[in-house]
Formats: sequence, structure tokens, C-alpha cells
Amino acid sequence: MTHQLRLFFIALQFFTRLPIPRWVGFEPAWLNHASRYFPLVGVVVGVIGAAVYLVAAQWLPAAVAAVLSTAATIYVTGAFHEDGFADTCDGLGGGMTKERALEIMKDSRVGAYGAIGIVCMLGAKLAALASLPPASAIGALLLAHPLSRLAATSLIWQMEYARAEGKAKPLAVRMSDREFGIATLTVLVPALALLAFGSLDLAAIVASVLAAMLATRWLARKYTRRLGGYTGDCLGAVQQLAEIAIYIAVLATLGRGALA
Repeated sequence: MTHQLRLFFIALQFFTRLPIPRWVGFEPAWLNHASRYFPLVGVVVGVIGAAVYLVAAQWLPAAVAAVLSTAATIYVTGAFHEDGFADTCDGLGGGMTKERALEIMKDSRVGAYGAIGIVCMLGAKLAALASLPPASAIGALLLAHPLSRLAATSLIWQMEYARAEGKAKPLAVRMSDREFGIATLTVLVPALALLAFGSLDLAAIVASVLAAMLATRWLARKYTRRLGGYTGDCLGAVQQLAEIAIYIAVLATLGRGALA
């Protein structure tokens, strides 16, 4: 149990700015095994985002609460996934070959594709959250953060790493089925809790899972064709796109279309 707790803290340290106990230590090999707890990190981030939304919504409109909640999750994660999304947009948008795409993604500067992608991504995320009733928005936040990270983790489980080296290289060893099962369980438990407490209904949860799977499948095929695998930036892009897809899916189940 101590080692499992250590692996969770390693995942928390890698993906957030939250402090961890000093006794945890670090070994590169642990990061690969810590991937089973990436969705559990999403639970922590989701709770923070939902808490900020809940407090803000007491006095402020839903749109402002959505902005503050999103800002809080970005701050907690150090914009880690958003940066990966922007780099992926730049690489896939500007690189005509695998080598050039990977070179662009490694560049810390944000290009036109990345800037446009970030604006569209944040706009879609905020618009969807702001359009949800407060109770549904809180439920969506609690589901989307772990489920979208499970979507990103599925690439580690099924795909090859595209670079010879990189920050995410310690993740490049494929996950075992058992480890992915643990990751899935850390999403299933909060999803069932949300269903039990009525925060989200079954239709919203099923739609969210399907939307996340479709977004992941679409990007995974693009990564395979263009890059021959995934990179750390690719994981961030999947997480972001899956998160947006989940918010939109929950919103769609409420039947609040513009022409409805």
C-alpha cells in the first residue's frame, strides 16, 4: 500500500503543482507504473474545479463561475495539458512530415495553429460549462477530469511512443492490462457516485464515455498516421479534447439545443 501511495503521489507531482510528502522520492521507472493513477489525479483536479465553481456560483453568474473554475484547474496543473494541446495543434498543422511535426512540437514557442486551437478549445469549454445548470456543471467537472485522463492513459496502454527521447519517455513502456484496469476503476467509482447522488443521470454518463472514446479514437488514428505513435504533447491534446467532448455530451443530453 505504501508503494501504491507513492505511485499516486508521483503522478500527482508530475501533472500538478500540488506539494507531495518528502518521503515519496522519485525514480524514473516509477513514472511508468504511476500511469495507473493518472485518472485519480483527475479526480483531485476535478474536485478543485468543482469546489471553485460551487463557491463562485453562490454570488456570480454561471459564466463567471465557469471561467474561475477553469482558471483554477489550469493553475493547479500548470497549464500542462493546455500546453500539450497547443503544441500538438502546431505540430500537426504545420508539419508536413513526421520529423518536422515532432520538431515543431518540441519548440516552446506557440504558433498560429496553437494559438487558434487554444482560443477555440477554451471557448468551447467555457461555453459548454456556462450553458449547463450549476448542478450538472459540477457533476460534469467531477466526471470529465478523471475520464479525460483515462482517455489519455489509453494511448499509453495501446500505442507506441513516437520519440527516441523526451519528457514523457519514462511513460513509453506500455501499460499492462491490470494497470489499465486500475486506472479504469478510479474513474468508475466516482462515475457511480455521481449517478447514485443524482449529479448526473445514466444518459449523461454514457454519452460522456462515448464522446470521450470518439475523441480519443479520432486523435489516436491521426497520431498513428502522422507521427507513428504518441508523445507527451499528444496525451495532453487527448485529455483536453476528451474533456470538451464530455462537457458537450452532458449538455446535449439535457435537450437544450438552440433550436429546441
